[in-house]
Amino acid sequence: MAVTQEDFPARKRRPSAGAFVSPNFSDQKLVQSLFLLSQEISTRKPMRNLLKRCSASIIRKSRLISIVLEELVRNPVNTFSPSASLCFEELYIVLQRIKILLEDCCTCSRIWLLMQIPSISNSFHQLVVELSTLLDIFPTKELNLNQDVEELLNLIKKQCSEKASDTSDENLRTEVFKMLENIKREIVPDHPKLSEIFEKLNLYDSTSFTNEIENLEDEVQNQKDDKSKADVIALIGLVRYAKCVLYGASTPRAAAATTSRQKSISDMNIPADFRCPISLDMMQDPVVVSTGQTYDRSSISLWIESGHLTCPKTGQTLAHTQLIPNLALKNLIAMWCRDQRIPFESTEVNAKPNNVVLNKTALEAIKMTVSFLVNKLTASQASDAANRIVHELRVLAKTDSDSRICIAEAGALPLLVKFLSSEYPDLQVNAVTTILNLSILEANKTRIMETDGVLNGVIEVLRSGATWEAKGNAAATIFSMTGVHSYRKRLGRKTRVVKALLDLARMGPTNSKRDAMMAILNLAGDREAVGKLIEGGVVDMVGEVIDSLTEEAVAVLEVVVKRGGLVAVAAACNGNMVKKLTTVLRDGSDGARESAAATLVNMCRKGGLEMVAELAAITGIERVVWEVMGMGTGRARRKAATLLRILRRWAAGLIGEHVNNQHSSTTTVNMSSTRIVLPA
Repeated sequence: MAVTQEDFPARKRRPSAGAFVSPNFSDQKLVQSLFLLSQEISTRKPMRNLLKRCSASIIRKSRLISIVLEELVRNPVNTFSPSASLCFEELYIVLQRIKILLEDCCTCSRIWLLMQIPSISNSFHQLVVELSTLLDIFPTKELNLNQDVEELLNLIKKQCSEKASDTSDENLRTEVFKMLENIKREIVPDHPKLSEIFEKLNLYDSTSFTNEIENLEDEVQNQKDDKSKADVIALIGLVRYAKCVLYGASTPRAAAATTSRQKSISDMNIPADFRCPISLDMMQDPVVVSTGQTYDRSSISLWIESGHLTCPKTGQTLAHTQLIPNLALKNLIAMWCRDQRIPFESTEVNAKPNNVVLNKTALEAIKMTVSFLVNKLTASQASDAANRIVHELRVLAKTDSDSRICIAEAGALPLLVKFLSSEYPDLQVNAVTTILNLSILEANKTRIMETDGVLNGVIEVLRSGATWEAKGNAAATIFSMTGVHSYRKRLGRKTRVVKALLDLARMGPTNSKRDAMMAILNLAGDREAVGKLIEGGVVDMVGEVIDSLTEEAVAVLEVVVKRGGLVAVAAACNGNMVKKLTTVLRDGSDGARESAAATLVNMCRKGGLEMVAELAAITGIERVVWEVMGMGTGRARRKAATLLRILRRWAAGLIGEHVNNQHSSTTTVNMSSTRIVLPA
């Protein structure tokens, strides 16, 4: 469906008119507040490009009103009649609404403002009408105003009867709608006309276009229905295409601020409930799945898109794949971030909302942008130019599935291969991150595996990338690819993949270590890969990082023990792994304690008498287990209860040669074979 002038979605105001209430001020305090408010409005500059006449007119009226109010401040009246007080209270509300409307118009997207010209012009007009009504009942006689002030009031009334409008705004709006319609019909926009439109919007360089796109992405979040969201995304497509065509791919912003932000967040002691159980990073957009568990939207979406139909944490089959926003938790995270003075940004702000079907205009704009970028990349020789183009593809590949499809189908993957071995670190990072973003889409995983040189290039970046960021994003790409079972088996057989991941987990910075640990965790889901991991020293690696990356380390250890790595675990760290797990059981986060309890249960069941004896010999172990039973997660409590039964049977002398892991609803003791069957 095309975007039309008649049905373009209206903007959700901030705040709505109904949010304003009369102030509870004394008469003199009210007059002073009115004077300051009118002065604040009158000092604003009229808008330069759109709504110039409307904004200038209402600012001028506010300036004249401030002169009237200044006279009242200088010559105060002791008390007002009820009608005068009501008039001033209503005037305060109208001026507040004028202030908010002007602020909104100055801070929102310019092309969005252009689309809203009829409704916003009407909002200005309605406010002027309300001002006129209040001036008609203004208590001039009661306030003993001098003749000059009365004449000034009459002048304001006269000005309020004039409706300010600008036909140039409407003409420009019509031109944009024509261009959107042409894009829908697969007609490439005329370059001079494109330039003319955006010059009138005062978008004059790559930076201003980038800011415009970010403002439009904020507007997507303001829309209540999918059609409205799709219409705004169509505008984003037009602006992004214009930016690339008119000013080329944008120069990547300095990474210093981003790196500093990531470092500051990683150094924080983030509450366990704020971390996603999949990525273990702080959740930006927490959502609830059908089992009641909460995940970050990007992580659980990737999990589901990879073909999984189970809850990662509980293993239960998902009754449906609908993701329900956990707004309460999101607000708590935002409040915590504000208290810690770190920015809280939804990672999905740049992404179109789940299940939004793009209209044809938006889809064609994406195709035109991708085609332009890929053609430029094919012809590009200079590394600096190539870096800007690849960065633009990286950003585009992050936005939504449709963009990922278009980029892959346009043949970008073979072009990216040569940049994976680039001697320019930024170009290498942008290339591998683009591939990472493309890999989120299931169909693109196959393209990555089958396109010559792509997988090997990613592996080489993982092994010997120029920066930790490049290595970490290569590890994240491996993690994404292991979401497909057959690819997990294939990657798990590659010794250089396993070694590179283990090395990164040992030596990389915190963020890169986490990326490596998540890839290792996925690989460990295959029994054959576990053998490779054990040969590569995964247990020793876990022992090295368990103090700094506790949740990730214990999760990997749990899977390794479950897949047959008990002997390696028992021998690791000079036999101190049980003690380390007990420490995690006592001091770790909820997720870490859950994995530690499950790992200890498996070790006792598979390790027999010696393993149980080692656990029982730890001072205060029963008290630690009791604490988990009382305060742990549901799964942690169940595993802790099993541990307690094992320990008590050990103390009673009921456990003999070994403890098996057969499932039973009751406890069965067979003294002749010294064998015990415990509940799972």
